Amino acid sequence: MREEEKKPTSKIRRILKQRWALSAIYIASAAIILAAAFLLQNSFDDSANDGKEDSAETGKNYDQPSVEVNSNLETIKMPVANADKTVIKKQFYDVNADEKAQEEALVFYNNRYEQNKGIDIAMEDGKAFDVKASLSGNVTKVQDDALLGNLIEVEHEDGVVTRYQSVKDIKVAVGDKVKQGQAIATAGKSQINEEAGVHVHFEIRKDNIALNPIDFVDKQASAIQSATETEGSTLDDSTEKEETPAVDESKTEKEETPAVDESETGTDETPAVDETEEGTDLESGTDKEGSTPGEDSTEKSDSLKDSLNQSN
Repeated sequence: MREEEKKPTSKIRRILKQRWALSAIYIASAAIILAAAFLLQNSFDDSANDGKEDSAETGKNYDQPSVEVNSNLETIKMPVANADKTVIKKQFYDVNADEKAQEEALVFYNNRYEQNKGIDIAMEDGKAFDVKASLSGNVTKVQDDALLGNLIEVEHEDGVVTRYQSVKDIKVAVGDKVKQGQAIATAGKSQINEEAGVHVHFEIRKDNIALNPIDFVDKQASAIQSATETEGSTLDDSTEKEETPAVDESKTEKEETPAVDESETGTDETPAVDETEEGTDLESGTDKEGSTPGEDSTEKSDSLKDSLNQSN
């Protein structure tokens, strides 16, 4: 039995002693490893392709939110193709500016002065130009207005709205989705600011409060949110805060008028004379009354003396 068991082991040893045995074993093991790696790679590729198809399908259903998120990260641009060739005909009315700057930012129309809520942009040569979307967003208002020179309103994230007035040849409609830099109209004229000639009136508003566009050009749209959270960052806010104390002051002046009542109280003080008179009367009365008791006391003392004399 032991000889039979030794025969197979001796054959294996003989094979291993051959020169080609080890190389054959290495080649076979390498082939097995490569085959296993190939199978694993194919399985990973299949799962990755499935994930891409799913993400592509879900991306089709979320076109609108992608525009809103990108608009908040965009850098605010001037509504023109080449800002270097433009001039600002009228600046934004800033309550913190000096008197001269404020006067230059007033719009005179129909015998009235109005504060300019945006900036009026024109080309140096005075020619017409394409009005571009300053930020990506959704068109919420398109209005024909001869006085303002027509109006386009585009809504963005966090209550931010951009307005484009004094335009013509409008290329968008309500509900359209516009991208930054897209041509939405052509610069035109308006009756309210004829001195500006061919221009576009550009506004940036946050929660319907007008902001100075110059302060936010070349900054991210998210900067508007942080700027409006600080005190005195908006025009309308500051003017409201300044106007309300004027009403309170007038009220305080009216409240101070009761000085007349104080004079009335002064007249009430005149009865002090009556009090003194009453005091004198009381004093005189006490004197009179004091004298009468004095007489009674003397009479009583005389009667006591008489009784004592009788007893003696």
